[in-house]
Formats: sequence, C-alpha cells, structure tokens
Amino acid sequence: MTSDSPSSSRPPAIGRRTVLGAAAAAPVLAGLPSAASAVPAAGRKKPRRLKGGGDLGPNVIVFDPSTPGIQARLDEVFARQESAQFGTGRYQLLFKPGTYHGLNAQLGFYTSVSGLGLSPDDTTINGDVTVDAGWFDGNATQNFWRSAENLALVPVTGTNRWAVAQAAPFRRMHVRGGLDLAPSGYGWASGGYIADSRVDGTVGPYSQQQWYTRDSSVGGWTNAVWNMVFSGVEGAPAQSFPDPPYTTLATTPISREKPFLYLDGDRYRVFLPALRRNARGVTWGNGTPRGTSLPLDRFYVAAPGDSAATLNQALDQGLNLLLTPGIYHVDRPVRVNRPGTVVLGLGYATLIPDNGVTALKVADVDGVRLAGFLIDAGPVDSPVLLEVGPNGASRDHSRDPITVQDVFIRIGGAGPGRATTSMVVNARHTIVDHTWVWRADHGDGVGWETNRCDYGVVVNGHDVLATGLFVEHFNKYDVQWNGERGRTIFFQNEKAYDAPDQASIQNGSVKGYAAYKVGDRVTTHEGWGMGSYCYYNVNPGIVQHHGFAAPDRPGVRFHDLLVVSLSGHGQYECVINDTGAPTSGTTTVPSTVVSYP
Repeated sequence: MTSDSPSSSRPPAIGRRTVLGAAAAAPVLAGLPSAASAVPAAGRKKPRRLKGGGDLGPNVIVFDPSTPGIQARLDEVFARQESAQFGTGRYQLLFKPGTYHGLNAQLGFYTSVSGLGLSPDDTTINGDVTVDAGWFDGNATQNFWRSAENLALVPVTGTNRWAVAQAAPFRRMHVRGGLDLAPSGYGWASGGYIADSRVDGTVGPYSQQQWYTRDSSVGGWTNAVWNMVFSGVEGAPAQSFPDPPYTTLATTPISREKPFLYLDGDRYRVFLPALRRNARGVTWGNGTPRGTSLPLDRFYVAAPGDSAATLNQALDQGLNLLLTPGIYHVDRPVRVNRPGTVVLGLGYATLIPDNGVTALKVADVDGVRLAGFLIDAGPVDSPVLLEVGPNGASRDHSRDPITVQDVFIRIGGAGPGRATTSMVVNARHTIVDHTWVWRADHGDGVGWETNRCDYGVVVNGHDVLATGLFVEHFNKYDVQWNGERGRTIFFQNEKAYDAPDQASIQNGSVKGYAAYKVGDRVTTHEGWGMGSYCYYNVNPGIVQHHGFAAPDRPGVRFHDLLVVSLSGHGQYECVINDTGAPTSGTTTVPSTVVSYP
C-alpha cells in the first residue's frame, strides 16, 4: 500500500479474568484437559503421548447471549488492536448460537470473530461487525489481518461496513441487509475477499480498487474501480470487463470451504466442508452442510510457547493441530505427513521460523487442510517459508486435494525478515483459496536488501487452482508458475516499491520481472481477472516492460488483464508479453487486455 503507517506500541495481553470470564467459558471448556498438561516437561528426551484437546487460552473469548458486558469486552479488545498493525496481540472472538442485540463488534488487527453454529443463521447479531479506517485518517488500504466468519448480521442502519484491504476474509456470513466495502467518507480502499456468504441487499464496493467474491449470493452489486471478479456468485453482475471491470464466471471449477470450529451441544468440534465441483452459491442454504466433523479430542490444542518438537510429536501421534492465538517460534519445520491432517489457526496465530528454517512442510499426501494462520519470516534467510509437497511431488490428489486457505505470509514489517521464496506448491491438485503473500513495503525492517525475498509464490505442481491470489512487492517474480494445467481466478499484485534503480530489476534483456510468470515450457494454463500495479516511490523513473509473461501457445490463455501505474510512479510498456498499450506514466488509468492470445 502507498502510505506509511503510524508507529504503534505492542499491546499487553488481555488476561482471562478480565476478558474471558469463568461464566462464559465454563459451559464450553468443562472437561477438557489444559494445554499446559499436554506439553512435555522441558528437556525430556522421550515425552509421553500428548493428549488431544486443551484449553483454548486467554485470547479466545467466548460469549453467549447471557454473558454480561459483551459490548465493553468487544470495545476493550478493539482499543488494543485498532492501530496495532505490527503488534503481538492476537484475539479470537467466539459467539455461541443464539441471538444477540445491540452489538457493534469493531475489528482491529489480528482479530477474528466467528459464530459457533453449523449455519451462520444459528448465531444472529442484531447489530454490526464493523471495519472502518478512523485510525488511519479514513484510509482503509492498510486494514489487514482480521476476519469475520459464520454469523448472521442484521445491521442497525440496514448496511454493514466492512472496509478492508488484504488478508481480511469475510466467510460464511449472512448479511440481512446491505454490505458497504468502503470506509466512511469513501476514502481509499484496497481489498478484498468474500466466500460462501449471502448478502440479502446490495454490496457497494465504492472506492475498492479490486475484489474477489466466490460461491456466494448477493442481492445486487454496485460500482467498480479496476478489477471485480466473481465465480459461482448468484446475483453477480454480468461479464463486462473492462467497462465496467466485471469478470464473471458462472461457477467455480473446484472449491472446498475452510474448516471451522462449532459447538455440538457443549462440546467443540471442527467441521470439514465437502469438496464441490462447478460450485455456485452458498454451502449452508439448505440445512446441514455437506462434510464431516472431528471432535476436539482429535486435535492438539497448541498454545504460544509450544515448540516445533511438541507440534511435530502431536502430528506424529495422529493428532491435528488447533493453533490458539499468539506467536509460535519454530526452530525446525512443522511437518505434516499424515493424509487428512488439519492445521487450523484461531485469531491469526503466527509461526515465525528461527535460524532460517522452513516454517511448515506438507508431505505428498491427500486431503491436508491448512487454514487461518500467518507465517512471519525471521531475520535469518529461509529458503522457503511454506512448502506444500516436497520437491518432485507427483501423486494424484484430484479426489482429495490439499487446501491452503487464509494462510498469509509476511516478510518484514514487524521487524527484519528474509526469505528466498515465500510459498512453494509442489503437490498436484492443490487448491490455494485466498492468500496474501506480502513482502512489506512499510513498517520495521523494510528495505530493498533488508527484507529481501526474490519470489512470492512458486507453483511446480500440476493441476493447481488458485482462487483469490494476492502477492505483492517481491524482488523478482511475484508468482512463477511452472506446473501444467494451472488456473488462477483473481490475482492482485503490486511490484516492489523500493527498487533503487532500473539496473536492480533488470531481467536479462527484459525491463523488470513480471508479476505473474508462466514457465517457458508450460503448454496449458488459464487465468481470469488479474491485475498488476507499480508504484516505484524510490525511483519513479523505473520502467517495467510488462505485468504478465507467458509462452505464446494456444493452451495458455488469459482473460481480463490490467496494469496500472499508481500516481505516475513508474510505467508499464505492455500488459502481457509485448501486448497491450503502455500506461501513461502520469495518471492512474489502467491499460487492459480482454483476451490473450
């Protein structure tokens, strides 16, 4: 994003007594072993078997309709998190099924709010779940890292405000009214993502530069700036790119919704939605959704401070992982080797690799689900931060693919961080459903070499699908796609702001590295609704030849591409390869290509 953020102090943790309260927690947590009891004593070489389940911890805040002072507790968390862009606080707000009246849950950084029913309509808030931009003078372009899930809202004014940027999913929500995606006053906004949601009224993106909506239902959609993409959305506007810039697919070819925590009586379970093909509309509209569920005793409930050895021991013993809110330093990779393993984060639980290790590695196995956590690069260069399938992975996972959902990666911003590649996808048929992979352009530890990371996402596996791919600011290729039959529905990118000169981005005879590069040997690839923007604020004279690069073959096809020079800071000569008009270099007007080749 284009503006520097104000500095913020790191907020202290909110203790259980002041926020959670025994009355709110006891009906749900009764009978579960504590997380502390499951952690082996320090130094024990052969720790005993870890127990499944555990205490969800002080930063998971559970409400029911009878909980006193809910609004005050919501306000307390928001006060701590509103401007804590790079702070250490992490919070998950959980609402038991029932009806709540007169609430406004304002969400700051690293705050997730969720209902605990099987359907969003099981948990109704007569009120709002609000994101606005008062902390940043009405500019919503840095409203990152927050989420809303599995709730029904009856907005007080008839319209709920959700003014967000990247890494702020709105999943499995039912808005019984309208949804406004811009900040009050309609300042800048740069988002965003909706999935498996129903908005009875009209969605108004207004100043939103781009947006992706998947497998949902809307009563209407008004306005568009640069790139609005829909797949499987009932009520979506008709295909009309570039004027207005709507890219509309009737269905999503393959999708599987994110796992979520819910209550079965007074016990937690995790629901695993079923795979859908050619999906359209929500999963929950006609009774119990399709899928399976797991009891919490099949999970090791991890707490901040748990080591990678402890997490791996739990995985080796056949448990899944539920990462409670907080920061986890790992001195070796967390290894997911068992088919069907679930790693689910709450409240933006964050993995930080120490000593240049890879934070998490997935084996070449079926059905692994990674969801709802952040990986933050450490100060020592990691060759890869997230590896989905080992190098050379070749097994067919078409019946039960690996899914990566709301898994976000950051290099720098919260402090010095370095990596060579952020995410590598080697496993075939992987679904990457909403990720923001970000080399920081502001915050601490930011500079062309300080938080260097050459590649954002590298895809080597065949038959990979990306739905909602946000990748920004890498020193070389933001996305490099080498696998066959890859597909991307919606791509948003900004090239690295801080390139010092033309020579620093020179790619052989080509001026700059493409934002999205399809490998020279690839014969089949397809993409829809894809944009790349440049804002070379250190050296505005830099010229980027193109935003997209791909081999000229009949099977390699793109639909609805655009490039934008933001405020004239740098210039694109073409859109894809040597095709497409140059950006003006002085005004923020997209150059578009409707179909390539």
